[in-house]
Amino acid sequence: MTALSRSTAISGRALAVFGALTVALGVAFVVGPLALAAIRPGGGFADQPAIVSALRSAFVDYWDSGNRSFPGNLARVTDYWSGYHVAKAGIAALLLIVLVALAVRLWKGLLGAGEFGPGRKAVLASGWFLVLMLALASAVLVTVNIQGAIVPFSSLITMLPLGAGNGRLTSAVDQVRQQLSAGGRTSPALEVMVSDFARYHAVLAVLAGIVALVLVGMSVVSWRRFRAVGDRWTRSVLGSLGGLSVLSALVLIVVVAANVGVAADPAPALAAFFNGGW
Repeated sequence: MTALSRSTAISGRALAVFGALTVALGVAFVVGPLALAAIRPGGGFADQPAIVSALRSAFVDYWDSGNRSFPGNLARVTDYWSGYHVAKAGIAALLLIVLVALAVRLWKGLLGAGEFGPGRKAVLASGWFLVLMLALASAVLVTVNIQGAIVPFSSLITMLPLGAGNGRLTSAVDQVRQQLSAGGRTSPALEVMVSDFARYHAVLAVLAGIVALVLVGMSVVSWRRFRAVGDRWTRSVLGSLGGLSVLSALVLIVVVAANVGVAADPAPALAAFFNGGW
């Protein structure tokens, strides 16, 4: 047991490295994407208000154009927004990898802590559970940012300042509302918005379904090992993982069902957004 404990022990230096990487990637996730997305052709924006300002005028120009294709200013904002989410998804994925690696180290440390007292085991178990929660949050960030990267236009639409009182934007939004409520023939621009909104929710349904399957697999493995382990702290960790995985999977199944429904009939949900009810 001593050899096992030494081989699986987690040094303070290793924890400091993992902690520093986690903090650095967390900061990069917040401040980095604006600069990284600006590397792409077309340049970038100083901050989110600048993006919203550009989106406001670009959306109105698109609506007034009467065409399906985006005008230059909307294409620029959309391309930038896709790159922004690519950057965020990449950083979140790196953070997820670091957290999973740390969770594995903590898990091995817990398995090798048989000769230590309950206090050390409690610290390892608590640290492992905290890291697991952070990893799940990172997985969610990866998922939603992949969605934004694949379908940037609908992601941008949710940022429209509908209540800002801008004359041209208010007029365009009123026309969108009227056409959606009429339910008849719609403009080419609105057809694009409806189909893109359907794709936006279909992508999330697929991604959430994949994560749900992974969580179900984790739960199955955890409960199988739970029955084979005798150590109380290890059993409590496995039980927590199994229960958390099941609950998270159930939540994601609800998310999948809701998004499949919107993808099948996107117009009412889009109308609810433009009417301020989404």
